[in-house]
Amino acid sequence: MRHDDPSSDRRNQPTSFVERMRSKLEAALAPERLEIEDQSYLHAGHAGARPGGQTHFRIKVASARFIGKGRLERHRMVYALLADEIADGVHALAIETRTPGQD
Repeated sequence: MRHDDPSSDRRNQPTSFVERMRSKLEAALAPERLEIEDQSYLHAGHAGARPGGQTHFRIKVASARFIGKGRLERHRMVYALLADEIADGVHALAIETRTPGQD
């Protein structure tokens, strides 16, 4: 990667897991609604928890891309999109998926 390449500038890259996940989910799912909450504080001292958090997240997402898909397929879509974050240290995701207007 060239040093003058703007894509190599880490300052332009999302830094927190929340920012990274939001960016990926928005790009791939064009969600009508997206909520991402770091719930790591609820798991302090438990398996997978780290000082500083960013290990346990609740994601609520409503997207037309989920229409015609079952719960398992929707969750697989989200896990596939966030595979890098999981590999980088996200320990747990609590996922709620909906289609627009579904509550």
